[in-house]
Amino acid sequence: MSDLQMLDRDEQSASAEFRWGAMTSRAEVRVTPLGILAIGGMLSAVLLSTAVVVWASTSIGRARAARRS
Repeated sequence: MSDLQMLDRDEQSASAEFRWGAMTSRAEVRVTPLGILAIGGMLSAVLLSTAVVVWASTSIGRARAARRS
């Protein structure tokens, strides 16, 4: 059996429960190591794309400030 198939079978799990007054919330997740890798890749893509959007939205302001100087 290859290492990739072994990674696919080992599950990690986590649960959390929050209580605030009368409100109670519970969350549970199970994921394989390959799933954790996929989640990390998606999170990296979101963070990198957010940086590009912020840079693009502020580049107009930087260009105006440079022309005033």
